[in-house]
Amino acid sequence: MKKKSAVTLLRLVLGTNVLFESLLLIVSEPEAATIAHHALPKVVRLGLGWGEVVAAILFLLPPTVRPGSVFLLCVFAVAILIHAAHGQFQVGALVTYAAAVLVVFSETKPAGKIINTEAA
Repeated sequence: MKKKSAVTLLRLVLGTNVLFESLLLIVSEPEAATIAHHALPKVVRLGLGWGEVVAAILFLLPPTVRPGSVFLLCVFAVAILIHAAHGQFQVGALVTYAAAVLVVFSETKPAGKIINTEAA
């Protein structure tokens, strides 16, 4: 598989996964109950969820990959801080997502095209 295809596949899989997970965060009653158990206000859950939806959509669209990447990294950082503030340090998935976003960001030009680093 070529590097461009691999980075595109990573972006599409990650972006779609984050989009669906964030929609679950917004609409799922079990998720809401879990978050309420940790004394997190509904407005925080909805704000984080909708922010993640917007960031994931920007990340999925080729012209806005880089701004979407930065936005996703910010959302993941806030989520990690919220988890840590509640004594939940199992944030490996968020760290993995952030690493994948950094790979896509580093391999994408500002115009949304994959950087070709192979020799001519």
